Amino acid sequence: MPDEDYEVTPSSQIMQADEINEIAGIFVLLGVNKIRLTGGEPLVRKDAAKIIEQLSDYPVELTLTTNGTRLQEFLPVLKNAGVRSINVSLDTLDRDKFQMMTKRDQYEKVLDNIRLLSVENIHIKVNVVMMKGVNDSEINDFVAMTKDLPVHIRFIEFMPFSGNHWESQKVFGWKQILQVVEQKYDFIKLKDEVHDTAKKYIVPGHVGTFAVISTITSPFCGDCNRMRLTADGKMKNCLFSQTETDLLSALRRGEDIVPLIKQSISAKAAERGGQFGPNIEEMDTTAMKNRSMISIGG
Repeated sequence: MPDEDYEVTPSSQIMQADEINEIAGIFVLLGVNKIRLTGGEPLVRKDAAKIIEQLSDYPVELTLTTNGTRLQEFLPVLKNAGVRSINVSLDTLDRDKFQMMTKRDQYEKVLDNIRLLSVENIHIKVNVVMMKGVNDSEINDFVAMTKDLPVHIRFIEFMPFSGNHWESQKVFGWKQILQVVEQKYDFIKLKDEVHDTAKKYIVPGHVGTFAVISTITSPFCGDCNRMRLTADGKMKNCLFSQTETDLLSALRRGEDIVPLIKQSISAKAAERGGQFGPNIEEMDTTAMKNRSMISIGG
């Protein structure tokens, strides 16, 4: 959570449940076979259950990314909707550090809900945004979680967004992470599937796995097939994209949004939204055109 004040988007400007359902249906007709609800925190919406239930009618893999604090309330809804995989954001295993990062004293609740998902045989991915000097000392603590718990730890390189005070010196990269892990564990590279964004590994004898999403030091843009629809109905063909395509306004005017979707996809930049080159030391985030991650939603 940011320290500074931020403005909440008025409800009238964000997609309503039926609008989400209608737009999702159009994407499915165009070939989309996986839908992820993310955020922000998707389960704080009063109509979250309705949205999940509506989307479960489509022939897609339905999943979500959550901070994990409300999973115990939504478990029946998620199971009824056929959700079999959930990403839980957890950047530290230190309770005090957790409260500093999230402004909430809910560390134990998140861990309890991760264990709950395990008992319910739901595939668990734990997203860990790795920041040098903040949580890089906990890398092997996270890997240790995979010994007896069937979790899939995903270390995510620190990415630049408006307002998150990104600096290249704060990036703890893919190869650095592996160097830390090999100080304590032997591990094996797993096969990456088509369009995977994560480089996956396993410690022999562990029931879970770990992976690195190397957006900064080894980008995978050429094989990425993700698209994002923001909470206020703007389509982004990349998290780093400078431009957004307003699908919600067009939908509310009764227009066909298929041409807009296709135009957005065809305009996708070759790498990092066209904003940054390959050298991270030369990445100038002061001139970047993008929202803060907290306002992108999706």
